[in-house]
Amino acid sequence: MFTGIVEHVGRIESVERLSDLSRFVIDLGPISEGVGLGDSIAVAGCCLTVTRIEGTRFTFEAIQETMEKTRVGGLAEGDGVNLERAMSAGARFDGHIVQGHVDGTGRVRRFDREGEGGHDVELHIECDPDLAGQLVDKGSVTIDGVSLTVVKVVPDGFHVALIPHTLEVTTLSALEPGDVVNLEVDVFGKYVKQYLDRVLPGMVAAAR
Repeated sequence: MFTGIVEHVGRIESVERLSDLSRFVIDLGPISEGVGLGDSIAVAGCCLTVTRIEGTRFTFEAIQETMEKTRVGGLAEGDGVNLERAMSAGARFDGHIVQGHVDGTGRVRRFDREGEGGHDVELHIECDPDLAGQLVDKGSVTIDGVSLTVVKVVPDGFHVALIPHTLEVTTLSALEPGDVVNLEVDVFGKYVKQYLDRVLPGMVAAAR
């Protein structure tokens, strides 16, 4: 489990594409201490497992499904990625509950910069209507591993506000219109939707 509070922005040092999986080598830098083989790291919001360690350089493997359903498949050497280690028991809980299980991808529609110096930033994301339907205003969403609060939900996407600190310590400041991002909705929203999808048809039938 993660919190969506990015600890470090790492760089993809190499990518190896195989027939059934891809290997990524990422320098974890200051957050490498204490990370061992088999540990989980959120890479751009996608939970990946450490398979090899060489100093601060860590190797991760992603299967074909992960490559196809997340933006991990488009990562290339030199790309920056948001990194977060799995939450430890007893640690302070900031952000919100993040599983690292990407629900889908979205595209950057636009950045709105307002206020003095353009510090008030609103990011508009386009996504599948079914995914947008699981979000609520003032609820939580994860974009490329960053825990954010939804400002407004629209039929085919949503808006989030970004403070200067978030722009400074994550990769979100480098996003441009058309860029693909990993999205994970609040896990409680998933449970509510699943419950309603199962119960509502029966309630409607009973009311007829």
